[in-house]
Amino acid sequence: MLDKFLTPMIKPILAPVVVVLHKRGITADQLTVAGFVIGMLALPLLAFELWYGALAAIVLNRIFDGLDGALARHAQQSSSAGGYLDITLDFLFYAAVPLGFILANPEQNAIAGALLLGAFIGTGSSFLAFAIAAEKFKLDKPQFKYKSFYYLNGLTEGTETIALFVAFCIWPQHFVLLASIFATACAITIFTRIYGGYHTLKQLEANVSSSAGLNPQEVSND
Repeated sequence: MLDKFLTPMIKPILAPVVVVLHKRGITADQLTVAGFVIGMLALPLLAFELWYGALAAIVLNRIFDGLDGALARHAQQSSSAGGYLDITLDFLFYAAVPLGFILANPEQNAIAGALLLGAFIGTGSSFLAFAIAAEKFKLDKPQFKYKSFYYLNGLTEGTETIALFVAFCIWPQHFVLLASIFATACAITIFTRIYGGYHTLKQLEANVSSSAGLNPQEVSND
């Protein structure tokens, strides 16, 4: 929900760093992998209840995540392969944080952590599945025109997720409450994305079939 407002504010801040990285011959994919390795350090740090160490790993991961895309665009090296690598490693990182809290205190955090992990699967699959169809219909993405994948908006996006992770580390004693609230918000996102995505694609299929004289079922199964 907040990504479309925050992204334009961050881009000018990253620009000078991106120029330096490019001059040093660092590639976007290298940043993606390095950021992922740093972010995954949060898993053992959380498991051992080293909250602020985990917070530092999470923040650094997000900085690298912002830099890799900016560097790819600056170097004119944006690619589907790079986008695929980025989004895949992002979701592994997202899953690692709730898992870290589950390992830290299984008796207290297991159920809420499992609900949150399930919610992450739902939000991720709902927009990635739509991205496949969006590519087929060549849909424009004005709010995320620099992304490699089409992002279907929702109540819980990247900004909200990172804010949640930061809150987890600052107030770990409230993990169950925070995770439960966010999982509920994710459920709303999943519903709106599935509903909106389904009807959007149905309308697009109807438009294509009517203009080409085809059966809508032929378009949807193409």
